[in-house]
Amino acid sequence: MALELEGRIARKLNVQTGTSARGAWSKQEFIFEYQEGNFPSQICMNVWGDDKVKDLEKYQVGDKVKISFNLSSREYNGRWYTDVRAWRIEPAAAPQPDYATGAVAGGAGYVASEAPMPAPGYDYAASAGSYAAPTGDDDLPF
Repeated sequence: MALELEGRIARKLNVQTGTSARGAWSKQEFIFEYQEGNFPSQICMNVWGDDKVKDLEKYQVGDKVKISFNLSSREYNGRWYTDVRAWRIEPAAAPQPDYATGAVAGGAGYVASEAPMPAPGYDYAASAGSYAAPTGDDDLPF
């Protein structure tokens, strides 16, 4: 089962290494925090293999990321153990502003600091007359 979540890296634990019948191995566990409803939730995830451990090294505690992961459970001596293995870590997509309302998805109260770009082929010369300076003949009180 492949799943995805966006959140932040809350903590990175030490890299673990060892040797098995198949050769040398390395793994690193980290705490991933994501928003579920009104409260944040945390998951202890892990990455296996030198290449995945190096991928995790690129990110610092507090970085916002999108994680693709698999869940698996196994039984050992009558107890069940669940593994949350991350297989892709990438930067979280920056929220895209909605220029019609000035808001950003997921960012209540945010106002975009830039005006929207005109459509391709916009004729600046033709629209210059609509922005002419006032002549002083207006009836505004200020």
